[in-house]
Amino acid sequence: MRLDKFLKVSRLIKRRTVANEACDAGRVFLNEKPAKASANVKEGDILTIRFGNKEVKVEVLDVRETVKKEEAAELFRYL
Repeated sequence: MRLDKFLKVSRLIKRRTVANEACDAGRVFLNEKPAKASANVKEGDILTIRFGNKEVKVEVLDVRETVKKEEAAELFRYL
């Protein structure tokens, strides 16, 4: 699954366009490397997202096309 879509489905970032912009600005890292929005995400990957001076690090546990809001947190685990 594309990185920008995963960020939206998992609700780490609310909208796909915002996820796209974050990737273009170099604020999203996939396995410690700067990632493009089109990068492929799979189970076991480590995502790091920088929001201003705050940094969020998560491990991808599951990749699904659609998920209910209540189940979105099951797609990743905070590190």
